[in-house]
Amino acid sequence: MLSLFAMVSASALLYAQAPAVQPLPGLPAPAPQPSAPNAPAPAATPSPTIQFETPIYDFGRMKSGDPVKYSYIFTNTAPVGCGAILEVTHVQPSCGCTTAGDWTRKVEPGKTGTIPIQFNTANYNGGVLKQITVTCNDSAHPNVVLQLKGTVWKLIDIAPPYSGITLGPDATSGSTSVRITSNMEEPINLSQPESNNRQVTGVLTTNRPGKDFQVLLSTVPPLNPGTFTAEISIKTDSTNMPVIKVPVWVNIQPVINLTPPSPTPVVVPPGPLPNKTAQSIRIQNNSTNTMRLSEAAIDMPGIEVEIRELQPGRIFDAQLTFPEGFQLEPGKQLAFTAKSSLAQYPLIKVPVIQAPRPAPNIKVMPPPLPGGQPPPAPIINRPGFPPRPAPPAAPAAAPTTSASQAGAH
Repeated sequence: MLSLFAMVSASALLYAQAPAVQPLPGLPAPAPQPSAPNAPAPAATPSPTIQFETPIYDFGRMKSGDPVKYSYIFTNTAPVGCGAILEVTHVQPSCGCTTAGDWTRKVEPGKTGTIPIQFNTANYNGGVLKQITVTCNDSAHPNVVLQLKGTVWKLIDIAPPYSGITLGPDATSGSTSVRITSNMEEPINLSQPESNNRQVTGVLTTNRPGKDFQVLLSTVPPLNPGTFTAEISIKTDSTNMPVIKVPVWVNIQPVINLTPPSPTPVVVPPGPLPNKTAQSIRIQNNSTNTMRLSEAAIDMPGIEVEIRELQPGRIFDAQLTFPEGFQLEPGKQLAFTAKSSLAQYPLIKVPVIQAPRPAPNIKVMPPPLPGGQPPPAPIINRPGFPPRPAPPAAPAAAPTTSASQAGAH
């Protein structure tokens, strides 16, 4: 029994000291044995982390025109010494009135950086909320949205800030009103308005002394069709705002609107036309009087003209149908005409032209090659492109000398 135990022990010792068995050629390697269940996992590499001290900045109450300046402070909260450097690659404000200065591009773990922001408050009035998007290499927060908010107030409120007057062609005058409110603590006094355009005047009235005013803006006849602008200036006794400017625009509609707008012509496709082609002209009456059209025609036979009344007395559609094969002589121009019942616009006239045909492709034949060789395919030059060069000519074959000619010499 003792000798048997000794033999088993010796065999186990020899097996433990034997080298690992290599797989035979052509056979798969044995599968790896699973590691112990309690083996520690490899340590994760720390990543940079961005954290802002104040992601939302409230600037409170600011006077319009004064800039808002603020620097957002951020920290890389990754463990100190881990080497995870925070990189801020982009700072994008939500609009052009907000700009970013030179911010800190790289921040080591435990260190801080800044992003300076400036907001231009000019032309703002009331509550304001702006956003700034910060892009960085923080894998958990690659895009951080900062906020800038507050209230902008003006010394003087003008409502509406831009005034307009639209009149029909029969109107002799028009008007609109503007309210002026002072937000200053001390009362102000205003002078009577002055205009830089004689066709617009302003009259000032006081709603609440020193605080609330109203300006009546009116046009002055005679008025011509079209659009023009004016600026009303009102002097004050305040040193903070000595002059108030009130812009105004006036639009006088024409008696008739044409589409295409006069003097733009109606353009017919290049001829000769392969099929019948229709073109239309929209005629709109802006007058207070109804309009009738008569004797609609075009100064060339074979073109059909039809007037359709889309809105009685107001909107018409002139349909021009050009026959198959229609083609105008180069440089010639036609005209559509129709008589109107309106005294201000007795004749409607619209030019009609035909688009030119595109230039054809030009074939350039290359010069013949020496030795009787056939020329290459023709080179086609397209209009608007530089000519393609002809291929180089093949070198001439060297003259051959026969044996009899050589012997003769």
